[in-house]
Amino acid sequence: QVQLVESGGGLVQAGGSLRLSCAASRRTFSQYAMGWFRQAPGKDRDFVATISRSGGSTDYADSVKGRFTISRDNAKNTVYLQMNGLKPEDTAVYYCAASPVPLFTTSRTHYPYWGQGTQVTVSS
Repeated sequence: QVQLVESGGGLVQAGGSLRLSCAASRRTFSQYAMGWFRQAPGKDRDFVATISRSGGSTDYADSVKGRFTISRDNAKNTVYLQMNGLKPEDTAVYYCAASPVPLFTTSRTHYPYWGQGTQVTVSS
């Protein structure tokens, strides 16, 4: 089992920045690929970004490329999502997730462990 706790959400104006953090409970954190997903009201939970176990490989949804950056610190058992140039359409609950896949994955179904989510609201 991996327990994940997100933090860093909040209310920000369009064009602003936020940094989300996700702390994992296990010392084997480095054995998991990590991902960020988001869910807006009435919509599906969509992929945002993923990072490999070592942090050497990443992938992003087209809608956030060039604005968001995923990173991880395996010594601190933490994954981050730096969000710049925020837009109102980025408003959602953001979830981090852990996957045992060898590299990384954009598929929600490959992530068995999820955090409780943190709200991000971007005002226009």
